[in-house]
Amino acid sequence: MTPIDQIIDDFAFLDDWEDRYRYVIELGKALPDLPEDKRTGENKVRGCASQVWLVVHPGDGPDPVLTLEGDSDAHIVRGLVAIVLSAYSGRKASEIADYDALALFGRLGLIEHLSAQRANGLRSMVDRIRSEARTRLSS
Repeated sequence: MTPIDQIIDDFAFLDDWEDRYRYVIELGKALPDLPEDKRTGENKVRGCASQVWLVVHPGDGPDPVLTLEGDSDAHIVRGLVAIVLSAYSGRKASEIADYDALALFGRLGLIEHLSAQRANGLRSMVDRIRSEARTRLSS
């Protein structure tokens, strides 16, 4: 079972929003800290109300596997970063370019509970990852 499949299964057992909220925060706490030297302006995701950093490590070949690191200075956003990384990291660029994590957040019942700013930040993070994947495919 992949990390994102485990998260989806766990969400299926959480009926109320408070439990889901706490679980998202737990996921964020389990996310490894991003080293200070990677918390750069270049790695910062624009469009997020909180500070979010995203680092992409591409593999080799015409359809490389992308490994992702990320972090945030806000607990709930850090949890959202953890979910996004679980959905995308370790996949081929072609899979990432085609996979819409926003639909996943809708299925998990998270989108409707996010503020407009957080939803926009999430969208910015997903757009950046998918853009990076498309760039790696075209190079």
